[in-house]
Order: sequence, then C-alpha cells, then structure tokens
Amino acid sequence: MKSHLRRALAILPFVLSLPASAADTDFPSKPLRLLVGYAPASGADVVARVLAHGLEDTFKQGVIVENKSGAGGALAAQETARAAPDGYTLMVAAMPQMTILPAIGKVPYDVERDFVPVSHVVDTDLVLVTNPERVPSGSMQEFAAWARKQPSLFFGTPGPGTVGHFGAFFFADAVGAKVEPIHFRNTGEQVTALLNGDIHAEYFSYAAALPLVKAGKLKALLTTSPTRSAMFPDVPTSAEAGYPGMQFASWYGVFAPAGTPAAVVDRLSAEIIKASKSPAIRTRLEDAGLRVTATGRAEFSRVLRADIEHWGKAVRATELGPQK
Repeated sequence: MKSHLRRALAILPFVLSLPASAADTDFPSKPLRLLVGYAPASGADVVARVLAHGLEDTFKQGVIVENKSGAGGALAAQETARAAPDGYTLMVAAMPQMTILPAIGKVPYDVERDFVPVSHVVDTDLVLVTNPERVPSGSMQEFAAWARKQPSLFFGTPGPGTVGHFGAFFFADAVGAKVEPIHFRNTGEQVTALLNGDIHAEYFSYAAALPLVKAGKLKALLTTSPTRSAMFPDVPTSAEAGYPGMQFASWYGVFAPAGTPAAVVDRLSAEIIKASKSPAIRTRLEDAGLRVTATGRAEFSRVLRADIEHWGKAVRATELGPQK
C-alpha cells in the first residue's frame, strides 16, 4: 500500500506540470451553442450560421445557433455571461452590444469582467447612399455642398444608438451640415423612404445597397472602409473622398463567459480563425458584404478596449449619453 502511495506521489509533480491543454484534449465532446442577440437573417445571425457550418466540420460535433433577440442584444449577452465557463456556450456578438450599448445606459453585464474575447471574425463596412433623382449626387463633394445649404438634412438610421445613427453625426461633423436622424425599424422602410425622398441620405450595408446601386436607383458616394471594396470598386473610401472623419466600421466577434479555461479559449480561437480563412467560408462571408479579419484573442482584446473607449466618447458627445 505504501509503495503504491509513494509511486502516486512521485508522479504527481509530472501530472501537475502537464499543459492545461492535456486536460482538454477531448474538447468538444458535445454540441456547442452559439448565441445571437439578434433576429434570424441579421448580420450576427449570418456570421453565426456560416461559422457554425465550418466548426461542425472541424469539431465533428453539432453547433447550434440560438437567436435570443431583444434589448439590443443585451439578453443574449446576459445569458452568455451567466453560462457555465466550459467553452460550450459562446456568443457571436455585434460591436454595438459590447461597446455602444453599455456606454448608453445600464446593462446587466460588464463587458471586460464577464466575457473573454475569442476571435474577431469580420468587420462590416457601410456605404453612404443617396437618391440621385432627389438630391445632387454627382460626387460626395457635390452632395456635401448641397447638404450645407439645407436647414436640416434628414438622415435615415436603423435606430437610436446604432452605428448608422452615429454615422449621421460623423457626417454632420465632417461636412459641416446640420442633420436630423430619422429612425426606421428595418431596411425595407429605409429604402422606401429614400426612394420617396422622405430622407436625403443613409448608410447601408454593402449587401443591401449593391442591387439598388446597380439598378441605378441609389447612388453610392463613399464607403466607410479603410480600403476600397471589391463590391464597390469604383466608389472612393471616405479618406479618398476627402472626409477621413467618416471612416468607421462595426464588427462581429465570438465571446466566451469569463473563467473559460485558457486552453479551451485558445482551441476555439484557433479553429474559428482556421474556419474563417478557409476558401469556402471566406467566400460566403465576403458575398454577404463582410470583411474577414479572423484575428485571435489578444488582437481582439486590443480592438475591444480601443472601441470601448472610442464609442464611449462618441456616446458622451451626443444626447445618447448614459441614462441615469
């Protein structure tokens, strides 16, 4: 008996010295959940479902996408924060729910305390569009000159506190015009309002704008991307058009609950990056108008901290400041 005990004690230091990954070699041993804080067919949902397909091939396990929409994504974030930190419950989050929403008011989670960034999957840029039959739209400069002469420019947005809403303020600052944000419930309403002349301008996602621009119904004046888009190769970036203050982007990334073992997070991050960069998955994401970034946890943490600071300042500079 004593000899068995001595042998056990002798190998204990070796066991304790094993890398954390040795205890997680069987991960995952059951299906994963990808929570999405928005409705089906939303940007986050598209990313989650494309990513789930790639991870199923890698892990040989089911990856279940669950839409838990409501409160601007806060409901899904709250459920993720409360989930067991074992790597089996993850969230595909949109930038606003992790940076803008917490800056506007109280949410039932603390982004930096309750979550671990896993991977920054994609960026999503926007394109500024107008109705060329309603406003001067030969170029961004022509439209800006016209906008400055208006008592107020009616600027469509997807809703208060969205990236498009802040984009209206960025436009006003860059151009020197007065804008009045007009909020809509969905893209269809925004398109109708723009075609009817009820609003003067709007930022659209690439995927939403492309068919309307190709049909000549809308004019694309600039993109918010740092580089030209393959979907709009003839449209200048904001910097190229002379308005660098209108360069901004949103993103979609994967988060795990705080306390998830580092080895599990590293494995998830590596496989998400691999899947996102695979030709099939990359093509599907790019066809949806998304710019694949596929960075790991360290770089994503840096981006997250920078965006919390950036968008916090943007919120405090508007009437959307923290609600008491």
